[in-house]
Amino acid sequence: MLISATKSSPLDTLFGVAKPLIGDIHLLPLPGTPRYRGEPMRAIIDRALADAEAFGEGGMDGVMVENHGDIPFLKPDEIGPEIIAAMARIAAAVADSVGVPVGVNLLANGAIGALAVAKASGARFIRVNQWVNAYVSNEGLVEGESARALRYRRQIDAQDVAIFADVHVKHGSHAIVDDRSVSEQARDVEFYDADTAIATGNRTGDAVPPAEIAAIRAGTRLPVIAGSGITPGNAAEIMPLLDGAIVGSSLKVDGVWWNAVEIARVRALVERMKPLRDRP
Repeated sequence: MLISATKSSPLDTLFGVAKPLIGDIHLLPLPGTPRYRGEPMRAIIDRALADAEAFGEGGMDGVMVENHGDIPFLKPDEIGPEIIAAMARIAAAVADSVGVPVGVNLLANGAIGALAVAKASGARFIRVNQWVNAYVSNEGLVEGESARALRYRRQIDAQDVAIFADVHVKHGSHAIVDDRSVSEQARDVEFYDADTAIATGNRTGDAVPPAEIAAIRAGTRLPVIAGSGITPGNAAEIMPLLDGAIVGSSLKVDGVWWNAVEIARVRALVERMKPLRDRP
């Protein structure tokens, strides 16, 4: 295959709708993590299934399973087998229960582990927060995982698992690559074979600045989706600039990420999206 070959959009392949909305399932703390309080796996799975069902009933086009309750996060090579096993079990249960594509985000930046979970569970895509380059995060220095992850994806025959990659990831400092523009970093994400580029705010729940979306667009031909900050209140303003969105915090009770999904909030966002999806 030529290095410059043009890919088809994974958003079209996976979701088949304009501007797909992906609900983020923030899991309860998993066994072995600091905030875990001894809940049985069945309780953690049931909470994930309840959130998945609420997203589905509200009209979301996909869901993503994320171990956000595992704060503080480990670096990729330090994530233990107990987390991979738990994530695979949960993702498989969610995939079996919903009729929409399922994704996996293994924090922090666990691209290889996420691919293993996806392969075992039937998930269709993964999110990787630092795909190329490097940044200083709450976990310390985090480097791009693309080279190892792409080889591992080939080894386990998971080429059908799409890579959704953040361009200018939140929760950290980008001083290491501060001499390179966001557009150049977006170009790197595409050159290193990601399938979709993600634009985010500075922290969980923060809206994506329009200027950041424009900078990413200027550097890549990949679809660009939001990774944070979309709400029923700002969707009409921000979503025309994007090809889709991962949405979590704003759809939870009281808008707090660790709370359960609130169907009324989901339906409000989906309703706001209808005029945007009807546009040519």
